[in-house]
Amino acid sequence: MSTTEARRVVVTGLGLVTPLGTGVDKNWQALMAGRSGIRKITHFPAEAFSSRIAGEVPDFKAEDYIEPKEIKKMDLFIQFALGATAMAMADSGLKIEGEFAENVGVIIGVGMCGLDTLEVTKEALLAGGPRKISPFFIPKVISNLAPGHVAIRYGAKGINFTPTSACASGTHAIGEAYHMIRRGLQDAVISGGTESAVTPLGVGGFAAMKALSTCNE
Repeated sequence: MSTTEARRVVVTGLGLVTPLGTGVDKNWQALMAGRSGIRKITHFPAEAFSSRIAGEVPDFKAEDYIEPKEIKKMDLFIQFALGATAMAMADSGLKIEGEFAENVGVIIGVGMCGLDTLEVTKEALLAGGPRKISPFFIPKVISNLAPGHVAIRYGAKGINFTPTSACASGTHAIGEAYHMIRRGLQDAVISGGTESAVTPLGVGGFAAMKALSTCNE
C-alpha cells in the first residue's frame, strides 16, 4: 500500500553471475586483484570476427540452480537470472509466503532477448523446415520471462516487468525497484539485470557498429 512518507530502502541479499565468476566472493576477489573478465571467445568460432574477445561467464553451471528438465525451456539469459536470484535469496534469508507474497515484486532488466536461441532456431528452420522449431522457442526468448521464471519459482506475486534500456537495463531495473519500495508500492523487490549476447549475431552486430575493441591479444 502506498504511503505519503518515503521509506528507507536497503539491499539485503546479493547474487552475481558475471565474467569474473559465479558468486559474490569470486567477483570481489577478482576485483580486488585487478583481474579482468575479458578473454578470448570460446562459445563459438570467432576467427572471422574483427573482435574475438568478450566477457563470457567461465564457471556457471545451470544444473546447480535449475532442474535439468527445466533448463531446456530457458535461454541462457534466463538461467543466469535464476542462478543470481538463488544466491541473492540465500544471502538475504527472505521468505516469501502468505499475504507478504502480494507485495514482493520482480524487476529484471534485459537489453536483448535470447540471441543464442534465435540463432539456433533459425538454423533448425532452414535445415528442416518449421516442424523443427521447438515449442519452447517463444518462451525461451521473451525478455520478461526472466522475472517471470523468478516469480514463479519463489512465489513473488507483486509487480513484475522488464525494463529494456540497452546497457543500462539492469541499472534501470534496480532504480525502479528502489522507487517501488520507497513509495510503499512494494515491500520487497528482487531486482537486477541479465544478458547473454556473446553469440555470432551479438558480437557481429556490435562489431559492425564499431562498438567493440579489436585489440584481441
